Amino acid sequence: MSVVITGSSGLLGSALVRVLRDEGRSVVRLVRRAPTAPGEAFWNPGEGVLDPAVLEGAEAVVHLAGAGVADRRWTPEFRRELVESRVTGTRTLATAIAALDLPPAVLLSGSAIGVYGDTGDHPVDESAEPRARPGSRPRAVGEPGEGPTGQWLAALVRAWEAETAPAEEAGVRVVHLRTGHVLTREGGFLGKMLPVFRVGLGAPLGSGRQYTSWISMPDWTGAVLHLMAEPAVSGPVNLTAPGPVTNAEFTRALGRALRRPTLPVPVPALALRAALGGLADEGVLIGQRVMPRRLLEMGYRFQHPRLDAALAAIL
Repeated sequence: MSVVITGSSGLLGSALVRVLRDEGRSVVRLVRRAPTAPGEAFWNPGEGVLDPAVLEGAEAVVHLAGAGVADRRWTPEFRRELVESRVTGTRTLATAIAALDLPPAVLLSGSAIGVYGDTGDHPVDESAEPRARPGSRPRAVGEPGEGPTGQWLAALVRAWEAETAPAEEAGVRVVHLRTGHVLTREGGFLGKMLPVFRVGLGAPLGSGRQYTSWISMPDWTGAVLHLMAEPAVSGPVNLTAPGPVTNAEFTRALGRALRRPTLPVPVPALALRAALGGLADEGVLIGQRVMPRRLLEMGYRFQHPRLDAALAAIL
């Protein structure tokens, strides 16, 4: 049996493919171009095109496709892309799975801790009520700062998760991978910061008091494999380490790991809003102190539960 993966060329997907293949497992990568290598299959999520035979009897489907929220400034057009790349693709996949005679054992569907909105310094786990109402859909063309901080992204994640309903109603086990900042040198949150910190220009963002919930890449892939093998687990699972820190603490820890000084003066919130648009208020200046209660309860053992050790291992 194969593990079918969407978004396999992205930061998370490519890491997961490597781990699965290192274990000797069969992987099928769904791609949006003509297949050019063994183990690839075409799909067009926007047009609802997907050969059901690719999914029939799969061990698992891991759905990671979607435009990266930090890929570029949040213009109205990019917000529209963020919504459609998640909602439409998830609908295409879940609908195809629901129609199968022999569906996959589990659908592990990408999600994000943005669903919780701004938690301040209050720790939350999977039992917390997400900021956006179930079934609400984000306004793709909303202006930065429109509505409560964190509300647009929370609505996006809820809409994203809701599209797995056809698979759930067909009896397929569905897990929502509510992922925090995944730390790796290869890109993402940490990858974007490294060049600045390596020249001694790292600094806290905004107040620096907002919490950052993170997870190392080995723990992210390890948690996904753990969830794949746990037949009793479904619903939302937070993929974050048990040691979230404030942005100021993250700044100091990264400076120590690189043996570089950090600036005492924070980057002003106004400058971040000018550079990032809505992403500043939705994902950089808000605090998200998210705990991985369900992973801990099911016995997952983190390789990197604390930030200093994680950064030392990564760098």
